[in-house]
Amino acid sequence: MKGDTIPDQHHVARLCDNKHIDGGFIQATAFMLRSGEESLSVNWLEFLNCSCRESEIDELRNTYSRKLKLGAKAKIAVLTVGEVREKVLTESPDRRNLKALHDPQYGTVNDPSHSGIYNLKHDDELIAELILETVQETYPTRK
Repeated sequence: MKGDTIPDQHHVARLCDNKHIDGGFIQATAFMLRSGEESLSVNWLEFLNCSCRESEIDELRNTYSRKLKLGAKAKIAVLTVGEVREKVLTESPDRRNLKALHDPQYGTVNDPSHSGIYNLKHDDELIAELILETVQETYPTRK
């Protein structure tokens, strides 16, 4: 339900487009807010209720391809909510307490697992670097 807190042991995925990939590696800029955003857009993997990670990623690929033009180099980064929160809380100078909240999107393209990471600031490069350090897995957006 909209506004539900995503449990720390659950996982979220972030779509990292071509401009945030260098030499096949995701750059910290992929985890920075864009102008006008109030949260970092992610998808709650356990919400998809799939049998395995590959099924979750396939579901996201389908959702993303209906919403966006996916670049050839784009990647999907998988993060554990609690690891992101703990890393940023303990290693950021202001002991930033991030929140991961369910924020489903409905309309022309349904994205029921859509969520956000909140309490980020624009141009917050250090926090973006800390989030990048918690990436556990990456997948291409195209099979």
